[in-house]
Amino acid sequence: MKKSVFLLIAGCLLALSAQAQKFALIDMEYILQHIPAYEQAMAQMDADSKKYQNEVEAISQEAKKLYEAYQQEADKLTAAQRTQRENAIVAKEKQAAELRQQYFGPQGTLAQKQQQLLQPINDSIYETVKTISLRRGLSLVLDRASDHAIIFASPAIDISDEVLSILGYSN
Repeated sequence: MKKSVFLLIAGCLLALSAQAQKFALIDMEYILQHIPAYEQAMAQMDADSKKYQNEVEAISQEAKKLYEAYQQEADKLTAAQRTQRENAIVAKEKQAAELRQQYFGPQGTLAQKQQQLLQPINDSIYETVKTISLRRGLSLVLDRASDHAIIFASPAIDISDEVLSILGYSN
């Protein structure tokens, strides 16, 4: 009996505490689509990515041409010449792999550029959401764009437009 009463009281307290918490949603994709600096940063990242990819592809093509020439002439080459050509091919492939890592690796040029361009935008969004949360007494703000567990949410709790308005990007 005591256990049942305790569980009933604990359940009621849990329900009351859950009701006391206020939360809201934002849609980062929606917010970012309405910030011109984000679109410019993404365009610059795209251009840089294509440029870097072309550089890597050019070196890979050089390695491929060296390999094709080696295959055609392998019968006519001495052992020393074959070794020299094989080493040249391996060196060119290694150069392409190193360049790919330099540009596209986790600490690569593109990742650093992304950090440099997008971090200020993300920081301003975070600070704005924090300001709104403190002003409204919100306990939790979820990102609708990144959490697939949200099946339904009332538009009334979406503060994305308010975030954009405070950032100066009113619709």
